[in-house]
Amino acid sequence: MSTPSRRSEIRRRRTRTEKIDKLRKRYAAAKNDAERSKLTDKLKKVSIGISLDQFVKPIETRKSR
Repeated sequence: MSTPSRRSEIRRRRTRTEKIDKLRKRYAAAKNDAERSKLTDKLKKVSIGISLDQFVKPIETRKSR
């Protein structure tokens, strides 16, 4: 098998980061736990390896500023 091209790998990472940022904004604006759980389910589909703590930490640092 050949290795994936570097350009497509970068594009994939950039797209994933953008999706995670959008989910973070929606998570911060969520009103109740049901909305938050739906967003965490979507997060697991987008990025399997990220934990909830890693996902929420940037949101908490923004609020503390």
